[in-house]
Amino acid sequence: MLLFCACYIILSLLYNFALTDGQQRIFERIVYFCSTFMDLIPLSFMLGFYVSFIAARWWSQFIAIPWPDKLMNIVAMYIPGLDESSRVVRRTLMRYLNLSLVLVLRSISMAVKRRFPTKEHLIEAGFMTKTELEMFQSVPSTEFNTFWIPCTWLSTYSGKPDKSAE
Repeated sequence: MLLFCACYIILSLLYNFALTDGQQRIFERIVYFCSTFMDLIPLSFMLGFYVSFIAARWWSQFIAIPWPDKLMNIVAMYIPGLDESSRVVRRTLMRYLNLSLVLVLRSISMAVKRRFPTKEHLIEAGFMTKTELEMFQSVPSTEFNTFWIPCTWLSTYSGKPDKSAE
């Protein structure tokens, strides 16, 4: 809106103070010529297309966020047991999923970014171990985001409890 207003003010000032009478008539003819084509462009269709495109893009990004609810139920169903080993495996898998969610939310939420400003804060909160941080930082992140790394750990977890996560 500010850019539009600035352009409008600049054009208005140019028209009123910088152009001669002849140049103003030429400018008016150009404006009239351009306005004849405005009826040919279905502006409401273009706006609707743009809005639907933006909404679809936002929705696909929202769907890609790794919400832990469904996976938590699946993990609890497929890894039953009340023993310590089963509990640690379930806890480790859910920690990986929550870590990936926190990494995603850090990039889109200022509140989460303030809560976890560095990766060391993720260790303090219990989402990551020091060993996992070293593995995480060993992956180059200059070309792509690294939100997927904890998901890879989750899908390739061997079932052996990680004692450093305790």
